[in-house]
Amino acid sequence: MIRKKYILFDHDGVLVDTEKWYFEATRIILKGIGINLSKKLYLDMQAHGESAMVLVKKAGYTDEDVEKFRQLRNRLYYEYLANKKIEIPGVEDVLTALVSKVRMAIVTTSTWENFNFIHRNRSIVNYMDFILALGDYERTKPHPDPYLAALEKFGAMAQEAIVVEDSERGLRSAVAAGIDCYIVKNNFTAGQDFSAAKGVLQDLRDLVGVINEQM
Repeated sequence: MIRKKYILFDHDGVLVDTEKWYFEATRIILKGIGINLSKKLYLDMQAHGESAMVLVKKAGYTDEDVEKFRQLRNRLYYEYLANKKIEIPGVEDVLTALVSKVRMAIVTTSTWENFNFIHRNRSIVNYMDFILALGDYERTKPHPDPYLAALEKFGAMAQEAIVVEDSERGLRSAVAAGIDCYIVKNNFTAGQDFSAAKGVLQDLRDLVGVINEQM
């Protein structure tokens, strides 16, 4: 068995509890223009790499309208980020336990604007070799491009890395890149298809044991 030297973390839902607030902000803005976005539809679209804003365009709105609604969504999302508890218990403990054993990076489909807003007063990024966000690769998850770009940046083979995800979209991306993927349980994405995962972690803290077994 090849030793695992690299961990590629998804961001939203794995390191910070933000996914439900992004959905809620999107749902509220779309509801205001008569589009009912259910959680199931949102997650189904997400799993296939589709933005919920596609529904706005399908409803007959212009590209300019779509951008306006996106900005309204982002404004509401930032209000949630500023006022809701988005820390996930144990995350920094896990990173502290792992930083001397493996090299780590964040691979996210978040925009840099959103990512930087979230981490203005947080220290998670200090544990990472690098971050890849939207715009740092050609195609987004569920395509393999984000994780392939991370492997290239590390100079690593797929067999030397593991991915930690919480969504079917992210799992599909990791599998397409040929990397073992562990799903960390997240109530928001529970019910998605994780049958292709290497394992399911009930808590991110379980990752330390996974790494220790492979050292």
